Amino acid sequence: MTDNTKRKLSFGAAFLFFILGIVFWGGFNWAMEKTNTLEFCISCHEMRDNVYQEYKPTIHYSNRTGVRATCPDCHVPKEWIYKVIRKIQASNELYHHFIVKDVDTPEKFDAKRLELAKHVWKAMKETDSRECRNCHNFESMNPKFQRPRARKQHLNAFQTGQTCIDCHKGIAHKSVRKLLTDEELEKLEAPYPAYVREVPEMYKAGMKEVEAMEAEKAAKEKAEKEKAREAAKAAKEAEKKRIEAAVAAALAAQAASAGGEGASAAAAATAAASGGEGFGVDWGNAPEREITLFYPGQTSIEWVLNGRDHGGARPFDKGGDRCFTCHDKETADMGKKMVTGEKAEETPIPGKRGSIPVKVQAAHDADNLYLRFEWEDTDHVPVPFVEGGKMDPENPMKIAIMLGTDEVEYADRAGCWGTCHHDARNMPHAPDQATLDASEAAKVIDLKNGVTKYLKESRTKIEVKGRRGKKRGGWDKLKSPEEIAELLKNGVFMDLMRYKSGKGETENGYILEQRHMSGGGEFLANARKEGNTWIVEMKRALKTGKPGDIDIEPGKLYNFGFAIHDDYSNGRFHHVSLGYKLGLDNEEAEINATGK
Repeated sequence: MTDNTKRKLSFGAAFLFFILGIVFWGGFNWAMEKTNTLEFCISCHEMRDNVYQEYKPTIHYSNRTGVRATCPDCHVPKEWIYKVIRKIQASNELYHHFIVKDVDTPEKFDAKRLELAKHVWKAMKETDSRECRNCHNFESMNPKFQRPRARKQHLNAFQTGQTCIDCHKGIAHKSVRKLLTDEELEKLEAPYPAYVREVPEMYKAGMKEVEAMEAEKAAKEKAEKEKAREAAKAAKEAEKKRIEAAVAAALAAQAASAGGEGASAAAAATAAASGGEGFGVDWGNAPEREITLFYPGQTSIEWVLNGRDHGGARPFDKGGDRCFTCHDKETADMGKKMVTGEKAEETPIPGKRGSIPVKVQAAHDADNLYLRFEWEDTDHVPVPFVEGGKMDPENPMKIAIMLGTDEVEYADRAGCWGTCHHDARNMPHAPDQATLDASEAAKVIDLKNGVTKYLKESRTKIEVKGRRGKKRGGWDKLKSPEEIAELLKNGVFMDLMRYKSGKGETENGYILEQRHMSGGGEFLANARKEGNTWIVEMKRALKTGKPGDIDIEPGKLYNFGFAIHDDYSNGRFHHVSLGYKLGLDNEEAEINATGK
């Protein structure tokens, strides 16, 4: 064979291999792409009849932009080498489809659902949610278009090393996150230091834009309220002058007669017109804030601290995030979910409102703090599980406020929420009365009507997770009387004041190892209804010297929360606020009590 012939054969063989390579490569890629479509994924009934049906109502299938994320977008890597590995792994799915047949019915599929989901979650965690980030890149996010909770949590993700799947499980299919054990949940959702990122300049710029927009909105609202206050003040002054003129005319007309009584009546009318109610405070000059109280259902402090119940548990507990930061603009939506039984409520009351917008004002003088609350009442909604439909027939309305310092661990983030526990009366893990009566704790605290509010600092242990069937809370884990006395002495308590509309009674106490409804200094309240609107004004000395009363001083911020029991409600079936900051002439305070 000549050299020329050899060259021709070699060239022919190379060309043949080249053609075969193209055919093979093209065929391989064709097969790869053919098996990488939604149509292929749902060609077997396991997928078509189960996860596909769950996926169709979600935003990944249909949304305002028309961008659809299909099965491969979420479950198959785009990078070639990882895609090949995934295709090899898919042979196991063929084994289960054709040989084992352990997911070929809805019942069998549900039995395997958690196991399947854990495989996906683990893979996404290990790849820093690689497939999510093909569309949802952290670095491209603009917080200006996100809700307060979302932008806060995404900022946490940058700084602590969280990844998408930590928070966004069950967004395209039936959620089975709650089936994980607490240990599995903590491990799976723990931050990875390797995922910590620099906060992008674009994100920082977006945060500044948001802050500027919110500041502009707040300034506009403040100006509008100031304008309304000035108008109300002018109207009040005009009305006062009109009445004074009428009184003067009446006095002149009665001057020649036995006008002593007439003069007294006229003087009384003048005093009423001058706005003597409200302890002499000119509320027209006090700043106001609208706070939306919401129905809390059975969301105890243990619920707040448990990641299984509350997605913000880690940033709340570990990062010190305030409930206010994420939820201040969402309280009406939260209340709606709980009052209807959609979330954290086993005994919903049909027709009960989920939230109450309340106008809150505060003022002070050298000696006293003054508070004013105004909100609309509603028609009576009978409670189906209470005889007569009224939980507290004697009191159409009760309003309570709590004040606390940072000496109470969760007060800085949650206001009064730290006093509500999973084992309190009418809560999921409330002990029965026989158990309470037989306990050692009953010799020390009053348990005749169930477990009242208390602070975790008064207990040796609080069960948060409820693992292995344990009841959550710590009602029977009391510290010694000496330890509790020391806590009270050191300011570890929540100052509590309450007004009851039935007999116009006021109570001033505190919460520590239990709820004490007396013992504080003088606390006064004026309450009235104007049409369908409740107006409640309160007065309390800045310093009383009484145990369980917080001394309120300039230059400090105090943790503040309040609750309204409207429509004859009682116990936990009230409406509550998030935790806010109260101060005297302090622009940093959300409730700023100005000098009168």
